[in-house]
Amino acid sequence: MAHLAVNVDHIATIREARGTDEPDPVLVAGIAELAGAEGIICHLRMDRRHVKDRDLELLRRTVKTKLNLEMAPAKELLDIALAIKPDVVTLVPERREELTTEGGLDVARNREEYGRITCTLKEAGIAVSFFIDPDPDQIRESATAGADIIELNTREYSEARTEPDILREFEKIKEAAKLAGELKLRVHAGHGLNYVNVRRFASIPEIEEYSIGHSIIARTVMVGIDQAVREMVALVSRF
Repeated sequence: MAHLAVNVDHIATIREARGTDEPDPVLVAGIAELAGAEGIICHLRMDRRHVKDRDLELLRRTVKTKLNLEMAPAKELLDIALAIKPDVVTLVPERREELTTEGGLDVARNREEYGRITCTLKEAGIAVSFFIDPDPDQIRESATAGADIIELNTREYSEARTEPDILREFEKIKEAAKLAGELKLRVHAGHGLNYVNVRRFASIPEIEEYSIGHSIIARTVMVGIDQAVREMVALVSRF
């Protein structure tokens, strides 16, 4: 049975739009857990455009399930992760100009650097995930670099508009998950998944967790965070 991890970045984005103190991503994380989420995700970006250090510190104190910190492979953020000790660190690429994370890590080009960061985090008792595109070479390099988990970037699948394109991108994810399982990597998936396009993933047993944020927060506007999370939990728990 697959699990849902809720990304609370977009709650922080709404807060920062007005430069106020609400809505509070820490409070929303607690409600999401009570509604059945089995993990909370936040991305502490270098420019602190949404989630702040204060949010991360409070989330570490209050999250009862699993706290997953997304971060760029940078020393400043590594030091913060070692101090805060989230349950999982997901390494992601980061560009200041992007609205959200655009693509996966290039592990093949940076294997030694990512390997050193991974070793440091694992020595501190923190599990390490790499956010990567569903590419066989990147998966193999992730295993070599010591990752415990890979999170498959589902952006191309989520943004595909014709059925042939959707099927092509889905097959890439399916084959990538299978290879990762053979390499003894745990598999997560996320980026652009919603209440409709996630249903197809019931046919990929290797994926144990779905990282979803924007779609749930958008649904929250209509039905509230408790109901929005419960609806997504009901979907992915069937997988």
